[in-house]
Amino acid sequence: MDFDLTEDQATIRDAVRELAGKFDEQYWVEKDAAHEFPTEFYDAFAKGGWLGITTPEEYGGHGLGITEASILLQEVAASGAGMNGASSMHLSIFGMHPVIVHGSEELKQRTLPRIVNGDLHVCFGVTEPGAGLDTTKITTFARRDGDKYIVNGRKVWISKAMESEKILLLTRTTKFEDVTKKTDGLTLFLTDLDRSKVEIRPIKKMGRNAVTSNELFIDGLEIPVEDRVGEEGKGFKYILDGLNPERMLVASEALGIGRAALHRATQYATDREVFGRPIGMNQGIQFPLADSLAHLDAAELVLRKATWLYDNGRPCAREANMAKYLCADAGFQAADRALQTHGGMGYSEEYHVARYFREARLTRIAPLSQEMVLNYLGEHVLGLPRSY
Repeated sequence: MDFDLTEDQATIRDAVRELAGKFDEQYWVEKDAAHEFPTEFYDAFAKGGWLGITTPEEYGGHGLGITEASILLQEVAASGAGMNGASSMHLSIFGMHPVIVHGSEELKQRTLPRIVNGDLHVCFGVTEPGAGLDTTKITTFARRDGDKYIVNGRKVWISKAMESEKILLLTRTTKFEDVTKKTDGLTLFLTDLDRSKVEIRPIKKMGRNAVTSNELFIDGLEIPVEDRVGEEGKGFKYILDGLNPERMLVASEALGIGRAALHRATQYATDREVFGRPIGMNQGIQFPLADSLAHLDAAELVLRKATWLYDNGRPCAREANMAKYLCADAGFQAADRALQTHGGMGYSEEYHVARYFREARLTRIAPLSQEMVLNYLGEHVLGLPRSY
């Protein structure tokens, strides 16, 4: 059992750390406050070739694994960029996996090189107001009409829709009540986000405001058949391919935020003096921070096991879910303790930990809640009766 990063992985870590470090925390404060997409940051990573880290080489990428992608996103988050930085490139780095595996060669040639070079922004349209995590209950419907589909429906919590040219869109092509198996009849498309047919409304939210989350109202969107990913009715199977890696990547981002928050808290506890001594000398300050360090380190071990299993073609659902659960809790706890260490100043925007707190909280509910992870582990690992 080897816990060392390979030489290439260490090089990736160091290079990403250096590049991300060129965008200081004040940059992210300003982008978050202005609700402005971090274009300069995104372009720098696109120019460096990082957006194609998992895309096959024949489409301009590097063809590396989820381990390398998780190292990249952890370093991005840990730099102070947090979820604003990670979410700006998250979908580009791995979200196109269903297209890579199941899309036609023409569709891949037409889209993947543009995603790798940063020219093409794509959002992921799955979630709906009436379905939530019960994806089989989505009602956005694509009706076949000759060589195209006509789509009507509504999506919610669609990140980057304001910035995106295309959308990876999951629809029903057979209504729920007409299928034998509830996961049948769902079809996936990668198509243009036509603003004349799709109204986009940003959602006001408590954090990660440099990257928008949106409601989409789709009315008569026309999608050519060649924009369909794989076969009609098989879309649910296709998106399942990306669920475990997505959980690992969010875990890595949570871990990075926790590291950034812990760094800030340690620095403040060393520098801040009260009653003639640094507050970090007090065990009431020191012990919670040391405890968070232990939890972050332990969570990272589970994450590394999960990504290793995935990259080696081994079953990894148990470890992927555990990594997401443990890293999200450890990252949020570290951010909470960092805020507490700062006392009243932690509640201000000046010291950055309030932003880490808000963004770390997101990882406990997205892409699925901690409770849904426990549902999975209870049923599929412990063998308990299904609880929902």
